[in-house]
Formats: sequence, C-alpha cells, structure tokens
Amino acid sequence: MGTLVEPALLLLLWQSVWALDVPLEVRQPPTIIKQSLKEHIVDPKDTMVIECEAKGNPHPIFSWRRNGKYFNVARDSQVSMRRFSGTLDIYARNDPEKYEAEYQCIASNEHGSAYSNKIRLQLYRAPVWPREILEPVVVSAGLPLVLSCDPPPGPPKPETYWMTSCSYARPFSWPFQAPFPTMHPVRQDRRVSMGVNGDLYFSNVLFNDSVADYCCNARFPYKNVIQQKMPVVVKVLTTRSVVEAAPTWLSPKGSSSSILVLQGEELLLECIAAGMPTPHITWTKDGDDLAVTPRMKVKNFNKMIQIPKASFDDAGEYTCTATNKIGYIEHTITVRVKAAPFWLEKPFDLILAPEENGRLVCRSDGAPRPTISWFINGEPIEFATPEPNRQVSGDTLIFRSVTAANTAVYQCNASNQYGYLLANAFLNVLHATPRIMGPRNELFKVIEGSRTLLDCRYFGSPVPELRWSKYGQGNLEGNRFKPHSNGTLEIKRTRIEDQGTYLCIISNIAGRDENQVRLEVKEPTFIVTKPQSMKVMRGSDVRLDCVVKSDVTTPVTTTWIKNKKPVSLGWRVSLDESNLLITNVHREDEGNYTCMVKSELDQKSASAHLLVMDRPNPPTDLELSDPYERTVRLSWVPGDSNHGPITDYLVQYDDDDWLPGKWKNLSTYPGTLNSVILHLHPFTYYEFRVIAINEIGASPPSRPSTRFQSSGAPPDVIPKNLKGVGTWRNNMEISWEPLTWREWNGPHLKYLVWWRRRDSREEWKNATTKWLRYYIYDADTFTPYELKVQAVNDFGLGPESPVVIGYSGEDRPLAAPLNLRVSDIETTQVTVHWDPVTRDSLMGELKEYKVYYWRDSSQLRWLWVSRAMKSKSFPNNDPEPSGVVTDLIPYSNYKMYIVVANNRYEGPPSNNIFFSTPEGVPSVPSSFRIQQRHLDSIYVDWDVPAEPNGVITGYSLKYQTVNATRGEELRVEEFPPNVTSFSVRRFDRYTRYRFSVAARTQVGIGEWHTEESPHYTTEIYAQDQVDISTQGWFIGIMCAVALMVLILLIVCFIKRSRGGKYPVREKKDISLEPVDDKDQEGSFDYRSLERIVRVSTLPYPRREEERGLQRAQPSMEAMMKRTDSDDSLVEYGEGGEIPFNEDGSFIGQYTGTRRDVRELDFGGGLELHSPMNTIYSLA
Repeated sequence: MGTLVEPALLLLLWQSVWALDVPLEVRQPPTIIKQSLKEHIVDPKDTMVIECEAKGNPHPIFSWRRNGKYFNVARDSQVSMRRFSGTLDIYARNDPEKYEAEYQCIASNEHGSAYSNKIRLQLYRAPVWPREILEPVVVSAGLPLVLSCDPPPGPPKPETYWMTSCSYARPFSWPFQAPFPTMHPVRQDRRVSMGVNGDLYFSNVLFNDSVADYCCNARFPYKNVIQQKMPVVVKVLTTRSVVEAAPTWLSPKGSSSSILVLQGEELLLECIAAGMPTPHITWTKDGDDLAVTPRMKVKNFNKMIQIPKASFDDAGEYTCTATNKIGYIEHTITVRVKAAPFWLEKPFDLILAPEENGRLVCRSDGAPRPTISWFINGEPIEFATPEPNRQVSGDTLIFRSVTAANTAVYQCNASNQYGYLLANAFLNVLHATPRIMGPRNELFKVIEGSRTLLDCRYFGSPVPELRWSKYGQGNLEGNRFKPHSNGTLEIKRTRIEDQGTYLCIISNIAGRDENQVRLEVKEPTFIVTKPQSMKVMRGSDVRLDCVVKSDVTTPVTTTWIKNKKPVSLGWRVSLDESNLLITNVHREDEGNYTCMVKSELDQKSASAHLLVMDRPNPPTDLELSDPYERTVRLSWVPGDSNHGPITDYLVQYDDDDWLPGKWKNLSTYPGTLNSVILHLHPFTYYEFRVIAINEIGASPPSRPSTRFQSSGAPPDVIPKNLKGVGTWRNNMEISWEPLTWREWNGPHLKYLVWWRRRDSREEWKNATTKWLRYYIYDADTFTPYELKVQAVNDFGLGPESPVVIGYSGEDRPLAAPLNLRVSDIETTQVTVHWDPVTRDSLMGELKEYKVYYWRDSSQLRWLWVSRAMKSKSFPNNDPEPSGVVTDLIPYSNYKMYIVVANNRYEGPPSNNIFFSTPEGVPSVPSSFRIQQRHLDSIYVDWDVPAEPNGVITGYSLKYQTVNATRGEELRVEEFPPNVTSFSVRRFDRYTRYRFSVAARTQVGIGEWHTEESPHYTTEIYAQDQVDISTQGWFIGIMCAVALMVLILLIVCFIKRSRGGKYPVREKKDISLEPVDDKDQEGSFDYRSLERIVRVSTLPYPRREEERGLQRAQPSMEAMMKRTDSDDSLVEYGEGGEIPFNEDGSFIGQYTGTRRDVRELDFGGGLELHSPMNTIYSLA
C-alpha cells in the first residue's frame, strides 16, 4: 500500500474558480444542511425522527429511499414528513421492527438534486438480563477466579462495572431495608480487575473476597438505563498455608493474539494473569520498552494500554510479561491498523459565469485506498448525458466554457471495505450584479501594532473586481496592505496614522457597488507589574500584584482566573484595586492564577503559580498481596506530597473485632517506599491504613485496606503468674493469668496443666482445661508440688512454663505462743515478747503473730472507757520474737493475748496478761466556750479533758488582744483543777481576745486549745449572751401567754355549754334561738360572744329580769328526760371532776354525785358563781 496523505498536510495548490456562499435570493441548486447520523438509534416507544433539511432557490422538494427503493411516505399512515423540510416523523405504534432499514433523503429543485448519507435506522430495545439463580462459586484461597458478566447486547454497546453487597440493595429481595451494608463498587487493584469484556478477574482469591456477593451492572447510554445481573456468592475455602503458583494467562489465552483497529477508533490492549503471589505486568513494543506517549494511557494497574484514537504508528507487536517470584510468562499481541475513507480535500460549491472554467476536487485516503465515484443529481456520471465541456480525471471533475446546462448537483463517493464518504457540491452557472453582502458604514476599532482585517463581503458573477482606497483616493495594495479575494483588506502592524475612512469598490460587466468603512486605532493595554510565582506555607498571607496601563479612552476590567475558573471573592480572598489578596492561605488556594485585563479591543494576561506547602495527602489504593505464614505485603499509591517531600510512612492497624476503630501503630517506613512486608500476629483479622509524613506534618489516614486474616499457629506465649495455693486442707488450686486474645494464635485456646509432688519421683500428671484454674484433691496438708502450664490451640502446643513450687491447703495451727510478756512500758506504747511455736504445729506457712489487746479500765475510777479490741500483727520468725504495740492511752489498765497465724487460719489464743500504762499529759479541755454576758467583759469556761491521761492538777489560760494597734503582752493565768471559768474586762466594744487553754498533770501540760472571741459591737449581741429566763420582760410575756390560753379555754367551755355538739331543741321541747350550723361542727360562734358582751353591760337587776323572762317552763316529761350527752356548765361550777370527750364536750355520765340539768337552779346563783364573770368584767 502506498504512502497515505494526511489531511493536515494537504495544501490547495491551484484554484481557478471562485467559491462563496450564494445569497438565498439567487437561484441555486439544493444543498443538504442537516441530516441524521449514519448509524441512527431510536426508541420505538417515542416518535422516531429521521432528519433531513436543505436549502435552495426555488425551495427544494424532498423524497426518500428505503433500502435503495423509493419510499412513498404519503401511503404510510404511521409516517409523516414535516412542512418545508424532509424530516420524517414515524409513529410506529404497530410493528416498529419493519421500519428498521436504510434511508436516504433526496432534496430536488429545477436546478438539481442533493442526496444525504445513507442513514441506518436501528431500534433501541430495553436490555434485560435473564432472571437466573446463580450457584455459589466455591474456590480455595490462592487460586484464580473469573466471574463472567455477559451483558445484553446493544445497540449501543453498554458500559459495565461490578458491585458488591448487591442483595442488600435489591428491593424485591429485601423489602425491609434495615441496617445492612449498602452496595458499593468492587475495589480493583493488581489482584482484582475488570476486563474489557466486562468479566471480573481475580489473579488469586483471599478469604476476604467472600465477605459479600458480586453482581455485574451494565449501563446503556442511549436511555441511561442500568441493568443488574443476579448476584453470585463467592465462598473461599481457607487452608493453613496458601500454595504459591507461577503466572498463567486469564485474558487473553495462549501465547499470542491479534487485533484489528480502524484509524481514529479506540485501541485497547489487555493482559490479565493469575498467580500466587500476584504477578506484575510489563509491556514492550517490537522488542523495545514501550514508550508511553501523550496519546497513550496505561491503566488498570499496568494491565491495560488505552489509545483513544489509533493511528498507523500504533501498529506493531506488543508483548506483555507477567512475573512473580515463581516464574514468568509472555503474550504477544499483533496490532493491525486500517482506515475507513477520510477527506483530504472535499468538493465545494462552484459559481461560474458562462464560458468560465472550473473544477471540483474529491480527494480522500484510507487503508485500503478508497475508490472515487462521481454522480450527477444522484445518477452515476457514466450513465449521464455526455457533455464535451465536462471531463472526469480521477478524483477531479473539470469544466471548460460552462453553460447553463452544466448547472447541477454533483456527488462524490469515496469508499472501501470499512466505510464510505459522500459529498454534495453544486455547479451554478449564472450572471449576477455585484452587491455588498455585509453591513455598510461599519466602524472598526483596533489596537496599535495589531493585524487588522476590514471586511467587505460581496457577491457577483462573473467574479467582481475588488479595489480598496483610503478617503476614496488611490489603490491600497502592497507594503502593509493586502486585499483578499473574499473582500477583506488586511493591514499588517496597524499604526495610529492608519486611522480614517476606507472605501471598498467591487465591479464586473454587470455593474458596480461600494461600501465605506471607518477605522480607529487605540493604544494597547499593558500589565506593568505582573504577579510572581511563590511558594508559601499554609496559613500565611499572599499578595499577587497586577498593575495595568491602557488607552485613556478605553475602559478596562481586571479579572483574576484560577485554574481557568474565575476566582470567588470572599472574606479571605479580596481585591486591592487590581491586586489579589489571599489571607490565611489554604491548601485549596494552590494553583495557577491569571490576571486577565480586558478592554473592548484587546486583553492581556499574566500568570503566576502559587504553591502551598502543607502536610501530604493520604495514600490511596491500599493493596494486600503475597500472604505468608506471619507476613503480608502492603502496597499503596503515594498521595500528593504538597511540595514537602515525604520522609516517612506510618502504617497503622486495627485488629479489634469488638471495638473497631481503635487504630494502633505498627511500624514506620522510609518515604521512598510504597510497598512493605508487614509482620503479623497469627489468626487475627487485620485492617491497615497508612499515614504519610513530611516536614510540615502528618497526612490524614488513608482509607482502610481490605480485611485480612493471618494464618493460625500454636501459641507463642507462656501463661504468666503460675502458682499453686490450697483453698482447703487437702487440696490445691493451680491458677495462672490468661493469654490475651491476640496471643491465642488460633481458635479453641485451652491450657495444659502439669503437676507432681516435689518429694517423690512419680511421673508428671496433666489435665487440659479452658478455665484459668485447676484443683488437685486428696493432697496432704501443706505439701509442696512442682507445677508447670502451657497453652494449647487447634494448631498445636505452646511452650512450657518454668517449674514453680506450689503448696496444698493449710490447717488451723495446733499450739499458741507461750510466755507472753511485756517490757519497756511507756505512756503510749509497750514492747511485747513471746516464745515462738514449733514448725510442725503451724500446719502451714508462718504468716504472722497477732497480738490482741484492749483497754480494760482507766486508773481514774470515774472515767468510762471503751473496751473495743484492737490487734497488731508481727511477721516475725526470729528465735526470740518481739514487737512494739503503739497507740496506747496513758494511765490505763490493759489486757492482752497472742495467737499465731498461717495463710488461712489463726491458732488458739495464749493466756491473757495485764499491764498498766503510766500517767501522761492530758488532751485538750473539752467544751471551750467564749461568752459576753456584759458589755464590758468576756466570760470563758471549759470542761475536763475527754482523756485526762492522769490526775488533773490544774489549768493554764493564755490570752491577749488581737485587734489592738499595738500588740498587748501575753497574759497567763493558772487555775486549780476545780476552777474551769474566767472573766476578762473589755476596754471597748471592739476589743477581741485570743484565748488558749490547756490542762496539767504531774507529767506536764497537755495540748493547747485556742479560740478567738467573736465581734461583740452592739448591746443586742451582748444581751443575747444573758440568761433570758431570769429577765423581767421574758417572765411578763410568759404570763400574758398563759392568761390568753386560760381565756380561750373558758370561751370554749361556754360555747360547749350552749350545745356546741348538737341543737338542744332536737332533744327538748323548749323554745330556743335558732342554732347556727357552725355550732353543730363544734366551731366557735362569735355572735354568741357578742350577745354575752351585750348582756354584761346591763344593770344587774335588769339582767335577772330578762333572764327570768327568757326561761320557759318545761313540761314534766321534759324535766324528767335525761340523755347521756347532756352537758352542764353548772356541774363544772360546783367543782366536780368532769372528764371530756374527744371533741371537748362534757361526757354525759359522771363519776360520783351527778345531777340532771333539769335539777339545776336557773336563778342568779349561776350568774354569781359562773366563770363567765371574768369575761363580763373584761367586757
């Protein structure tokens, strides 16, 4: 195949015709201006639209072909054509599949016919995955695994991706969305990745791969529909050790393969290998290392090479190599690049005057080289009427001395086996008067020194002659002025003196036209002070300068751009005129800053890069690989160092299943590494994360790695604190500290306990238990045993502990210490001596001798003492043991005995002994009081000490003033034992004293008690200290209170005599006053008291008269009637002993002589002898 000509290298070397857009008002053949894509996908549920629009004069008429045959749109009720357009609307409610075909639009008028591309209409069908139940995939750890996707076919081709935890996200499977994990993408790495075909490849499986199910999802971009395949569960069988394996190919298979790709299409090369440890993939091309170009991307952890637009340079042999420590394999992919036809020079419309010459060029290339075919109005040129002035020369159609008969639409078709190109170009032969097509009298403003283009678009046939002049004088051509065939005048390096009015003149044989253009030249805009790139610490302040100079008549605006986006101004980012200020710089402030100065004519910019030094970004893409007995390899992708080189990486781990999230430091590694071997505890679930560190600080933690379980092993640790102690006289408890769960190294941890008697040659005995103690029974009392213990799990036995000696249980000691005695008796302590017991009588290990003692009495016969028993222990094993008992009380009689104790029991007590402590100094006097009974003196008193500690011989009192301007001399008073008070005179009401008192014995003076007198500044305070029971005012108040109580009682008695309990008229047929309800309740009637007061004011004879009138003569029956509830104030007046009931009324039955109320004399004797006389006199 010959050398292909690139489109970018093609130059139009010869053009003898003039081409320009024809105004629509000029007659012209049709031109297709809009059409659907060659591969047109539609949804049959919607209206299917096939676009076709064209222009021409007269306006074109549209028709369609379907599958190469004429398509009668009018006869199909489900198809309509839009007005003034060839666009088809297909309403395929019934049988839409019959409209899947190849369509071509034809736009025709009297001057020719233009053809669209052949449009292949495809129906979009909703993709559906079959509802199938996928059996769980069972695989052993370390082996490879491929989960197939097989998405439904398009069109268009779907995009696939894999998710986990799919069952929890499916509403038809889980109607109740409780706290289950949400569906999330499968994390891909060197070990796990998705292939080009959509399958999920595992180079080797780990136990963590079985934590959830997997499902393939396909996204169909036409409707943005996502379909999910039924999830599949992966079960990984774990073993004690993972078998290592050399690499093998998962995709593609074998040692070689080939790929055919078209130029401009995407090229994907993929190699996925299985193996344990995970293999590394490397690439070569044609035997040399693969040179990665900007057009090329290495993706999927070096497993894939992506070239978005393939070219012929990409053809060759690509070799991928998979390597691990066991071995390597290679695969060669042969890439062949072909090309569908592409344009080198596309034909353009021609407008010629009669008798002019022209050509249409249709130049294309491809692999293989395309075939060129010419058509006239859709008919092959070979079948068209021959014309002598038309000639086909390969890819060029030549016209000479054209006439109106040559007007037509010519089609050029370039095709090969991979595609075709179709282009329409018309030849329009006509006479047209010259006309200016653009705006007239236009004003152009330009910048000094720039390249200026003054437009003057025009049309005419034959091609008009063009001339430019300034102020209508001369012809501007040459030097800095250059007219172009399209009417534009180019002025190079425009100057200020170029300002003015320019005239554009066009003319041909049919006429003439002109247009005036004005030009203004402005001074350019300059940035005098440009922003400078800088490197700053996070948190500092930054100023980016941008000082501008511009034309005085041209306003400018200054805009700051950061990373091609306008800077958002706020409290941290502000403008100072045209300068940018950033305070408290953050990490996100880093980037390229551009000061953009813009006027209506030009714009200038200056850029600076701001680097913000900060702690690193966290590492990403953590991957675990190469698991071994107690190690695993952790790899990661370093995060951005943020302009501070990474010095260290800190690896942390979380191994707590019960309290996750408690991260612990594992180890620190140099910043040059991104893959390390981690040493692990056996049989532990791990998650890892990595923290990067630079000179500024530590990064946030990375996202945790996948969960990993290390292999199991026998325990490494010996149980600590092994001991044997008897809990009863014939047993021994063997105990030890448990291993932490991290020290188990495997499941089902137990302990193997060994023991034997030390004084015998018997074999070791053992027992296995899951508890932390083991009991030996039927042992002799306090017998030594040799003990050892070791931990056991499902993987084997741990190391044995060193042999320790334990003893069986102890019994109660058989004997008491003898010859208990005391010496060196002091006031508060005494030395104790005794004879030790024999070793055999201890029945165990000697723990201590314990002395029990108590204070039996004081040598002061009147003093009460507490006989509470106390004890003191002496862990003494000397041949002549002794000890000191302290905290004794002087001048007291004590009793004491002693016992011996082993670790469990105390022995029998010895005989009691008696001793007395000598006299000592007393304790502080008790109840010390300071009083002020008079304004001019202070009175103090005290009591005998609580512990005299001997015979009190007297008291000492020290006092002095504490608020005098000059210190008063300390005074000391001595008192005999029977004096316990003292009075001192005050100089004024503000004088205060400090008193200290102490008791004395023959031994010496005791502890001092010190107090200060309070502030006595008023007479009221002074009186408060006096005994109020002897004051006259207090006695008067008490008498008044007693009198008021007596009066209240008398009033109650009178009220009860009127029937306070019930109305008397219910019992007697006597005319009485109405009774108030309050009387029935036993309450006091103040109105009755008012009546009594009124009666007492009358003269005595008058009262007697009224009383006689008020008395009614009762009947004999009434006089003889008695009740048990009768009350009588008269009997009370006679001095009889009268009891009361609960409510205060007189009880009806009396002891001794009793008289009925009816026997009483209602004469004046009642008035004279009644206690009511007291109230009458008061009234």
